[in-house]
Amino acid sequence: MQIHVVQSGQSLYGIAKIYGTTVADIAEANQIDPTKTLVIGQALVIPITGRYYFVQPGDSLYKIGRRFGVPYLTLAQINAFHPEATLPVGLRLYIPPMPKTAIESNAYAEAYNGRFADRVIASVDEHALQLTYVAPFSFEAQADGSLKMIDVSPIQTAAASGGSALMMAVTNLENGAFSDLLGARILNNSDVQDRLLSNILLEAQRYGFRDIHFDFEYLRPEDREPYNAFLRKASKRLHGAGLLMSTALAPKTSAAQSGRWYTAHDYRVHGEVADFVVIMTYEWGYSAGPPMAVSPIGPVRQVLEYAKTEIPATKIMMGQNLYGYDWTLPFIRGGAYARAISPQTAIDLARQYHARIEYDSNAQAPFFYYWDASSKQHVVWFEDARSINAKFDLLKELDLRGISYWKLGLDFPQNWLLLGDRFRIGKK
Repeated sequence: MQIHVVQSGQSLYGIAKIYGTTVADIAEANQIDPTKTLVIGQALVIPITGRYYFVQPGDSLYKIGRRFGVPYLTLAQINAFHPEATLPVGLRLYIPPMPKTAIESNAYAEAYNGRFADRVIASVDEHALQLTYVAPFSFEAQADGSLKMIDVSPIQTAAASGGSALMMAVTNLENGAFSDLLGARILNNSDVQDRLLSNILLEAQRYGFRDIHFDFEYLRPEDREPYNAFLRKASKRLHGAGLLMSTALAPKTSAAQSGRWYTAHDYRVHGEVADFVVIMTYEWGYSAGPPMAVSPIGPVRQVLEYAKTEIPATKIMMGQNLYGYDWTLPFIRGGAYARAISPQTAIDLARQYHARIEYDSNAQAPFFYYWDASSKQHVVWFEDARSINAKFDLLKELDLRGISYWKLGLDFPQNWLLLGDRFRIGKK
């Protein structure tokens, strides 16, 4: 696969000629209307086998080979060049595809008012082949050990079409928010925990869940050890029933990191008792916060490198957002929330308001500004082929178990194309 960034004056026809493909193939791959204008700065995935590289000043076959992990003699042979030849600047070289890396993948499918939207079900059906797990979100634990139920049947059917296993996400959500009080009532009462685990096992059998996933967030700091003890108990019981157990973790950078989201999440213990963990490496830019990249590569790297000191890499799944945010400027803390949008919607907005898409090389994320019909300025940070490819590079570099997406139902075709191009997804 090739990633191409649209320059001023370029058209789909001209880009297709550069890479020896067709307008129809590029339009289909990126799910765009070929009759509409391209956006300057827009990243396109070109659906070809391997990729092309255009020689830059100072390049040699040896340097290019090292960059792409291909022996320079192989590059010379494929491109019919003498290994020691001087390469003209601008020359197009073919880079063969690399072997795919084996990973696992997960994606959450969120229910609203106990039901799954048609677009979410359709997204599960479309992407199940590329997912190890699909996690219906969520079964809410209650203070008496019962579960607030959701009808998983539509997700169960869609996931089965692609051979995805079901992950049962159990949360301490209450009235739409994570509740530290609810968490405390569960984690400090052994009888409630036993009833909760019994109810989880009943639902696991009913729907055929393969993994039980605890996403308990914003717990009280004093409930760190009770949470650890509960997970040890849950691990024994769930493993005894032939089930896997995973957990969701806040993005910490040290064991001493404190705060409502962090203190009660003990990386070392989770790494010992869980089969794997999902680290929520996103939401640096969030709906109520100042505009910035949702998952900037530097902070993501810092979290994952710390995680590897506490948890085996083979148990770590990197969290990844499938969305961006549209902020109205000026940002006022406590004011209107930013609007969550899909990457496809972001491109449509840029086209509608004639915005030029920029790329922050430090954050490895695209963004743009626009003025709306009411003369209010906006800034949009989102994901594109370049930003997700940078996360895939990091995943491979750190040799992690895989990737976990929040959440299905948001259009980002480039992610799925590149995921399939670079990885071989394991199934349970």
